Amino acid sequence: MSRIKTHVKTGDHVQVISGNEKYAKPNKGKVLQVIPDKQQVIIEGVRMIKKHSRKSQDRPDGGIIELEGPIHISNVKKIDAPKTKKTAKKAAKKAAKPAEEVTSDTETKENS
Repeated sequence: MSRIKTHVKTGDHVQVISGNEKYAKPNKGKVLQVIPDKQQVIIEGVRMIKKHSRKSQDRPDGGIIELEGPIHISNVKKIDAPKTKKTAKKAAKKAAKPAEEVTSDTETKENS
């Protein structure tokens, strides 16, 4: 049994580039599930479908559930993860830290 290789995996951030969901309001999201046999992906918040559920112990009243529907894998492209303020600050600190160390080393060498 061979595995089908895909360009996205669970947890990646993707953007819908074609199909009906391209023009939907949230056309970017995180991949929740990859279905390689059908070449489909399920993206968080994209292609919301309504499913009617029967009465059960979990849902005594039954009702309508909103779930994410699958999209063909060729309709999405992988994008970089959106940066939050915390990650941007951490990246800025890491970038500034080596520069400070270099200047302090050169100052000590010059003072010697």
